[in-house]
Amino acid sequence: MHPFTFTKASDTREALNAGRRGRYIAGGTTLVDLMRETVERPETLVDISGLPLRDVTVTKGGGLRIGALVTMSDAAAHSKVRSLFPVVSEALELSASAQLRNMATIGGNIMQRTRCTYFRDVTANCNKREPGSGCAAREGFNRTHAILGTSESCVATHPSDVAVAFAALEAQVHLLGPGGERTVPFGDFLLRPGSTPNHEQALTRGELITAVELPALPRPLKSGYLKVRDRQSYEFALTSAAVALHISGGVIRDAKVAAGGVGTVPWKLPAVEKHLIGQRPSESLWAAAAEKATEGARPLKHNRFKVDLLERTVERQLRTVGDNT
Repeated sequence: MHPFTFTKASDTREALNAGRRGRYIAGGTTLVDLMRETVERPETLVDISGLPLRDVTVTKGGGLRIGALVTMSDAAAHSKVRSLFPVVSEALELSASAQLRNMATIGGNIMQRTRCTYFRDVTANCNKREPGSGCAAREGFNRTHAILGTSESCVATHPSDVAVAFAALEAQVHLLGPGGERTVPFGDFLLRPGSTPNHEQALTRGELITAVELPALPRPLKSGYLKVRDRQSYEFALTSAAVALHISGGVIRDAKVAAGGVGTVPWKLPAVEKHLIGQRPSESLWAAAAEKATEGARPLKHNRFKVDLLERTVERQLRTVGDNT
């Protein structure tokens, strides 16, 4: 670990002033690991754990605003999260270990960096870590890597589970920076790699995440999260699916679907959603809609199995949520 200075912010103004020169840290469950591995080498850490960003509030119409410093475990257990958006609580509960969920925050979770082994190996070529050096994963062992949203520069997946739920629900990210407050759609907050995979979020220097807001959606709304992995605990997704359906009068009136474990960012599935809306739930509908999930997929040598696995994952979760409405 390289030397660094440490400061603790007592309010948002102090945090913003210090954040222009350093990196924010709260739970530290990802950043500290990367610092130990010398992947991250910040000169200054700004502790924001004391800021008043720990509330979960119901917004007008039945949406939710989750403070950036709410821990994963507290968000998962919150009665309003569980009742209004089960897909969020389920995604959180299927993430990491209980100990990490007690420390990690919602803001930190969506900011976490890839678990690509080449990114974390400072001896390997990685454009995300060192722009212009190349992508060792493309010709290396790439079983766990992305099949959607990839580029010649990067094929690493985004590791967050709850980010998949946020993408499906079309959440908004609230930011505070030197230029004031602004809101960014979640689909625009996490950036696809393109030719600049080192630019991962739509943040300006010194900006701070203050909350993630889930919109008010038509009710009744059934939702859930399915995670497929090599083992049943403390493992990242090979594929996952976040599904929310509004069914009224026996017809699907609205559908929100996204996939994880397969994209360079949490992957919204508009073609699946479009195929569902206006239709009556049926086994054939779930299967036909799920086939749309892999449009544009570009599998690599070792992860071709993800194409079929993603379709089966989406179909299974559509059935699970749709048959429970």
